[in-house]
Amino acid sequence: MEVFAQQLINGLTLGSIYGLIAIGYTMVFGIIGMINFAHGDVFMLSAFIALITFLLLTTVLGIGSVVVALILVMIVAMALTALWGWSIERIAYRPLRGSFRLAPLISAIGVSIFLSNFVQVVQGARNKPTPPMMRDVIVLWTGENGYAVALSYKQIIIMVVTAVLLAGFWYLVQHTSLGRAQRACEQDRKMAALLGIDVDRTISLTFVLGAALAAVAGTMYLLYYGVVSFSDGFVPGVKAFTAAVLGGIGSLPGAVLGGLIIGLIETFWSAYFSIEYKDVAAFSILAIVLIFMPSGILGRPEVEKV
Repeated sequence: MEVFAQQLINGLTLGSIYGLIAIGYTMVFGIIGMINFAHGDVFMLSAFIALITFLLLTTVLGIGSVVVALILVMIVAMALTALWGWSIERIAYRPLRGSFRLAPLISAIGVSIFLSNFVQVVQGARNKPTPPMMRDVIVLWTGENGYAVALSYKQIIIMVVTAVLLAGFWYLVQHTSLGRAQRACEQDRKMAALLGIDVDRTISLTFVLGAALAAVAGTMYLLYYGVVSFSDGFVPGVKAFTAAVLGGIGSLPGAVLGGLIIGLIETFWSAYFSIEYKDVAAFSILAIVLIFMPSGILGRPEVEKV
């Protein structure tokens, strides 16, 4: 029972990180119908920005409070990564928006390769560690065999940040003018433009918000693992995309729900079965769910008007 509870906590933490990345995927797809395959590398880039900022704040500026440093790191990472997201949309995606459907996809793959190689050249191919930010844990209970179920402060931060951001972005989409513009562009971009909505501005802001969320996920990833590499964008990006599809791409709660499911599957499979097959288990569950629920768990079936 103690091992199960500990793996449940670990799985929810990992799933929260996947969910944060998956929201960025589902926001972009919901508006322009394009899978931004560079989003995973934007997440990796944001983790490096967070690492550099944290080291500058703690070693150069001498900030001793981890909480203050973490807040400043998140603000800087969100701002710089959002600028990257805006630049990528303007340079790589907007000129191809009216082209055939595969053109933006090819461009996204090109941006992904560019970001990965850019970080490799600038930062090197080695893993980049950071000093432990938080080591304190809360021991929930100890079993008869001496196994202690612990919840660390960084795990609490990751899960709380995910819940708060999900609630905030759901409110933004459902109850603000930007959210109404996003939903209008999702239904029909041409009609939205005829009704006075600035479609280009709405899409750019969506990319900015998605990149900012990736920055939060990158900061949480660095906080949790304490190390980052230039190759860390591909696998988490694919897992987050899988989470978005599993939960129902286009649904913000579905993206987080899918992330939690993927995180729990990986964690429990690694604890009770062979760790080498955890990815096989996650993608097998995805295939099974999509066979019976093609739109995902919370996704809505697409209805075409004729």
